Amino acid sequence: MQLSGLVKQMENREGTAFPVDGAAGNEKSPGRGLFGVGGTGLEPATSAMSKQCSNQLSYPPEQTHIITRRHGFGNESICGIIPTAMARRKAPEDLSVDELRRLLIERRRGVRRERLEHFRRTGRVVRLAPDPQAGAADPYGAAAPVVDTPEEAVGAVPPAAPRPLMDRLLLGIEVVAVLGLVGVLLSGLGLLRDLNREVAAALHPATAEPTPLVMAVVLPSGHTPPDASGNSRPNEAEIPEHLRPMMQSLADIPVPTPGLEQAIRIQIPNLNVDAPVVQGDGWEQLKKGVAQHVGSADPGRDGNVVLSAHNDVYGELFRYLDRLQPGDRVILYTQQRQFIYIVDRTVIVEPTAVEVMASTGGPTVTLISCYPYLVDNQRIAVFARLQN
Repeated sequence: MQLSGLVKQMENREGTAFPVDGAAGNEKSPGRGLFGVGGTGLEPATSAMSKQCSNQLSYPPEQTHIITRRHGFGNESICGIIPTAMARRKAPEDLSVDELRRLLIERRRGVRRERLEHFRRTGRVVRLAPDPQAGAADPYGAAAPVVDTPEEAVGAVPPAAPRPLMDRLLLGIEVVAVLGLVGVLLSGLGLLRDLNREVAAALHPATAEPTPLVMAVVLPSGHTPPDASGNSRPNEAEIPEHLRPMMQSLADIPVPTPGLEQAIRIQIPNLNVDAPVVQGDGWEQLKKGVAQHVGSADPGRDGNVVLSAHNDVYGELFRYLDRLQPGDRVILYTQQRQFIYIVDRTVIVEPTAVEVMASTGGPTVTLISCYPYLVDNQRIAVFARLQN
């Protein structure tokens, strides 16, 4: 047979007899076992070594055989494959379902071993347990049940244990980061809007409107208390020493000609006041009636209409200004129409408090007179706003 011829050729080459297990060719040397020992008492060992060879070569036990080679140091057992298919080859359609399944599993095992060895060589797999010793029983031997493992499960890594606390912490950090990013974007948009506003204001500056200056050192209508004959004169003592030269220069300001929009008359119904309004608030103008400060606004216009009169001389027109209450009316007339102002508040100030004559953003009127009656060392100022 072909197996016997193969063994004889190996004996002639090595000079050693190679007994062959009867499973391959049913030939044995007389008086000699598989390991050169007579008898058949080593069949269990032979079966175990056949299984080991089957594990090493990834072939079923019936297709692997142990060959003993003699040399100068003793005998050496090696695994050899002497397939019976050489003598009796089966076609794939002749194999049973179990045989086909076994061949497929063995092929998968071989591929898996090659993959693991490649991973070990490249350092991608850490060996946690030593390899099984040679000769150990194969758990995947013929006696073990055949389990068909899907290819998708080969090399699958078990899922890691859940980490809910860490996941929540990371989620919180991500949410905070997103909110911070949104805040930075909104802040940037606000800065950009403010910058655009400033640039637009610089390119198109608003037209500046002139503000009338308060051309006065002290408040108007100041005078000394009248004597027994009813005579009085301007009170120069209330003018600060360092401001008297300025007061003399302001006395020479020319009085403007009355226009159509300037006040010509004033009425205060609650005080029974009905008097003419003259331009300029000098000593001579105050003798004629209620005086309008030069440079103050016209009735109905934005700004402050400054009117003054005496309280104890020359008709005592503003004697009872302290009786006005918030809500009382002050009516100013021009040559074209009338304007109604509503009293807002009343204050008592020093003669040098010229800030009460300052211009305002809306249409207002300020009434000024000496105070108290027959003492005249202070001023009373009544503020009113245009009704409509």
